[in-house]
Amino acid sequence: MKSKELYPSIFGRHARAYQRRLEDVMSRGESPGRARAMELLDARSGMRILDLACGPGNLSRRLAHLVLPGGEIVGVDLAPGMIELARAAGIENARFEVMDIERLELADESFDAAICGHGFQFVPDLPAALREARRVLRPEGRLAASVPYSGFVDSVSALIDPVIDRWLPAAPVAVDQLETRATVKEPAALRQTALDAGFASARVEVIDETAHWESAEHLVSMLMGWWACASRLEGLEPVPRQAFMDDAVATLRGDHPGPIETKARSHVLFAQA
Repeated sequence: MKSKELYPSIFGRHARAYQRRLEDVMSRGESPGRARAMELLDARSGMRILDLACGPGNLSRRLAHLVLPGGEIVGVDLAPGMIELARAAGIENARFEVMDIERLELADESFDAAICGHGFQFVPDLPAALREARRVLRPEGRLAASVPYSGFVDSVSALIDPVIDRWLPAAPVAVDQLETRATVKEPAALRQTALDAGFASARVEVIDETAHWESAEHLVSMLMGWWACASRLEGLEPVPRQAFMDDAVATLRGDHPGPIETKARSHVLFAQA
């Protein structure tokens, strides 16, 4: 299956769960990759900012008040369900459109800055997406983008992955994005791809991330909304779904009877037109 057949439908069906999980970690300051991207953007009054792969607008909402008065946020995403949620937030100085970030239906040099929070890794043609971002940026415009290098890089992954594999069918695979996945994992390759897309300068920062969960139940409830798990849960009957949840919680509790700390890593690209 190809990326644009797979991801928009999955993310659309699970948009509310995605929104809830992302807001949960961002409200606790535990998505430092995305936070660093927003910091590098240096949003100020009057700026026009493009939010690429905006999802339900979690970043857009945070940026919108920073560009007042006179500024605007434009969010684009290929998943109609995500755009529907973003519009429902009623952000006064933001608008949201269903759009392919590899083929932006936007004018040349029409934005002061662009941001992408954990979205570029899903793009089958990353060079095309970066060229489009460069095209719509004004001279010296900024692009800041976070991409996840890995999921949990600690004992939690070793505990939970066998439970997922035991209960759930194999995850769907997008066969046309393997090159993109390889690129975003290598800072030098990601930087060079941005330079090849026409950016005058680019650098990539490595950001370590730590998240805290109140309990095994809290972590598993959030896990159910992550696209990789949610896609594997689709079609599962209520009884085996509950059995999976019970097994996951019990397995985590064995080593983590109280609060749980997980670690991950992100790469943050900062490029200037």
